[in-house]
Amino acid sequence: MLLTSILLLLLLLLFIGLPVGFALAICGSLGLYGMGGMPMLLGILDTAPLSSVTSYELISVPMFLLMAEFVILSGIADDLFKAAAIWVGRVPGGLGIATAIAGAGFGAISGSSTASAATLSATTIPAMLKQGYEPKMACGVVAISGTLAMLIPPSIALILFGIIADVNIGKLLIGGIIPGLLVTATIGFTIYALVLLDPSRAPAGRAYSLREKLASLKVVGPMVALFMAVTGIIYLGIATPTEASAIGATGALLLALRERKVTWSKLVKVVAAAASTSCMIFLIIMGARIFAFFFTLTQVTQDLVGWISIMEISPYVIMVAILCGYLILGCIMDQAAILILTVPIVLPVVVALGFDPVWFGVIVIVIAEVGLLTPPVGLNVFVVSRYTGRPVGEVFAGVSPHIFAHLIIIALMVIFPQIILWLPSHMN
Repeated sequence: MLLTSILLLLLLLLFIGLPVGFALAICGSLGLYGMGGMPMLLGILDTAPLSSVTSYELISVPMFLLMAEFVILSGIADDLFKAAAIWVGRVPGGLGIATAIAGAGFGAISGSSTASAATLSATTIPAMLKQGYEPKMACGVVAISGTLAMLIPPSIALILFGIIADVNIGKLLIGGIIPGLLVTATIGFTIYALVLLDPSRAPAGRAYSLREKLASLKVVGPMVALFMAVTGIIYLGIATPTEASAIGATGALLLALRERKVTWSKLVKVVAAAASTSCMIFLIIMGARIFAFFFTLTQVTQDLVGWISIMEISPYVIMVAILCGYLILGCIMDQAAILILTVPIVLPVVVALGFDPVWFGVIVIVIAEVGLLTPPVGLNVFVVSRYTGRPVGEVFAGVSPHIFAHLIIIALMVIFPQIILWLPSHMN
């Protein structure tokens, strides 16, 4: 009865808009007080906040966020889009495909989905609309392309999953590479198919000479170097994700300095933005630790694992039910809240069923991408709507074909887990 009451209160607090960290801390504290009184509550509050944010791996969060802010400051996203447009602009839906490529490239040196969506909105939508693209299609492409930053390393979402689930963060980040490329290709094919069905949606762009195409590649070099400086050294075993994040932040700063975009006022603004987001994430983690103590005492997870172990049902049936649950939750809850509330409960069940935790982590993040696009939450849709001034309903309509394509990709990754696990299995 106590657990049910606490969970209902938590859902209510999240529904009315209370920050996730505060909601978790309040509900966890009430639950601990209900189970053990004030001595138990004070004992947990005395140690949990500090212990939850002193993990060495957590240093990577502010570093990757700082890296993302410096990348935005450098303006490299504009250059990536222009270079991609030169190469694929003549293809039906070429500017849309270029947007997906720029989203993947920006995600590979950023890690923030909302930052990616905001940057792409300012860069690519005006160019598509100027060429005569259907507005809902242009907005939908940007909304879906922005989600790639959640999957392609460095991904704050994958790092958060690794911390919550105590899973190797390096393997999670590397495991997101092939699915990220596959999702990027799927976005491109979806755009191409939509334009073939109705060419008026996206007029073809002008052709470029081979010399112009080769000249455009000069902007790709710094991006590839920065990506290798972060992801490559993790894959080769040269550095940990935490060390790689510091290298990435330094590299992004050098990139911004190279573009002569750094001033003292901008530097202060960038550091403040990264610090603000880091504090929000740390607050969520502290609240989650308090709530986790209460949830552990209820022994719900152990009971759930025991109950499932005696059921004569195929593990894949249970897994499909779990993934469907994540899809539903993504429509109504923030992705960070979903991870923190569900992973401690679901992951032991997933492992007991014989599934790999790295595979499950990447699958959950791909599903979280869908949650960024579905009503009523659909954070990326609201970001695109805000930055472009287009109606929210129009953006939702434009992104709906991509959601169906995403579901097909999720099914493929469930059927063929090596799509995710092949690269991590070859790490040093």
